[in-house]
Amino acid sequence: MDEIKKTEIICPSDVFLKIIKGKCKTTIIVLIKKGRNRFSEIKRTLPTISERMIAKQLSELEKDGIIVRKVFQEVPLHVEYFLTAYGESIYPIVRDMRKWGYEYLNHLDTQNK
Repeated sequence: MDEIKKTEIICPSDVFLKIIKGKCKTTIIVLIKKGRNRFSEIKRTLPTISERMIAKQLSELEKDGIIVRKVFQEVPLHVEYFLTAYGESIYPIVRDMRKWGYEYLNHLDTQNK
């Protein structure tokens, strides 16, 4: 968050892109929104992404105020992630962006046939 405040922003959409830029951040946002909010569930859904990378993306999303990490003091101890108000507000944009991405991939497939 501080990094964004220190950066000279030319265009407001640069802020959005800076927040969601990263390995599978949009997918992580969608997973958390759909209730797959434990690290193990995210890892299971993204098997090609290392645990270290998932942890890094979660940490960045938390630092940027998109998600919040909640530790449950139970045995065994577990952690869940939830969208903040800003995370909820970014979700429809992310959903539409991913939809466009799927449509574009289909377009490319049709062009290459």
